[in-house]
Amino acid sequence: MTDITFENSDYNITGTEINYYFTCKTQLWLFAHNISMEQNSDIVSLGKQLHEKTYSKEKKDLLIDNLIAIDFIKKGDTLEVHEIKKSNKTKKAHEYQLLYYMYYLKEHKNINNLKGVLNYPLVNKKEEIDLTTEKIEKIKNLLNKINHIIKNKMPHPEKKKMCKNCSYYEFCWV
Repeated sequence: MTDITFENSDYNITGTEINYYFTCKTQLWLFAHNISMEQNSDIVSLGKQLHEKTYSKEKKDLLIDNLIAIDFIKKGDTLEVHEIKKSNKTKKAHEYQLLYYMYYLKEHKNINNLKGVLNYPLVNKKEEIDLTTEKIEKIKNLLNKINHIIKNKMPHPEKKKMCKNCSYYEFCWV
């Protein structure tokens, strides 16, 4: 497995952890410490069903280095990295998850001609994402922030709109 080396750490960040950084730091910490509640979530189940039923002609679920799970890719002059999402409510989290996958492929697999595509099949939308030098720096900074959260005590939950639909709701609020 190819490792990403972070400041003072040997921890490997997943795409899910990138996503959780933007939605909830407590959820990020819990997930990173193997406390998973997703198996009990109807919303997670719906997302998995959407993933399975859409883009059926594509070969899906590419696991790279047992670390990043790309929904599907399209090969051509440019390698298109696709991520399927149920809604664009947490668009920034989706964007950075996809940027991380592209960064990983560039930095650790030497794939330079990349384009990212966020797919929102329920609203029939696609959004292209480019990995710029500025975004690479943001990803590197983000990886260190995530590593810092994971290596320290669990952050206190913050009440947000999305909490009521979160698979960790009972853990944080009951």
